[in-house]
Amino acid sequence: MLIAAARALFSEQGTDAPLDEVARRAGIGNATMYRHFPDRRELLIAVYTDEVEALSAEGASLLSEPSSPDALFTWLRAFITHVATKRDLALAIPSDHAGERSALFDRWHAAMHATAAALLARAQAEGTVHGTLDPADLLALASGIALSTANAAQADRCLALLREGATVHQR
Repeated sequence: MLIAAARALFSEQGTDAPLDEVARRAGIGNATMYRHFPDRRELLIAVYTDEVEALSAEGASLLSEPSSPDALFTWLRAFITHVATKRDLALAIPSDHAGERSALFDRWHAAMHATAAALLARAQAEGTVHGTLDPADLLALASGIALSTANAAQADRCLALLREGATVHQR
């Protein structure tokens, strides 16, 4: 409940939103919130980690979809939305001298890479997506779409172009 309240508030007001408001929306006292999350940084990490885990879980659930290209590109659409809308949340996590932020970013990137790799490998094994496509390249292209498009409609058009180029067409 606390992370959901923080996610909603950060989405509405930005990552500088008052933490007292997070506690109020979660229906708990400030002291309870600070016992779980001693500072804003810890709460930001928890919210972003939750976002990454949800996106990874979505990818895992898509592995059982009948169409492997549909599964891959459905997840890539969710990834594009994630990058476009959650980037500020990730970047709001302050750097630290111990290197924890870098380690977190590495872990989150590895989770996204593993998800993309699993979905891509399935499509490649079925021969529906070009075997030369690499998960890192695919994520770089999807990130480029997320960071450079002006709106969801343009992102969808760019993703459709990516899909067209990545899909094996039977002759």
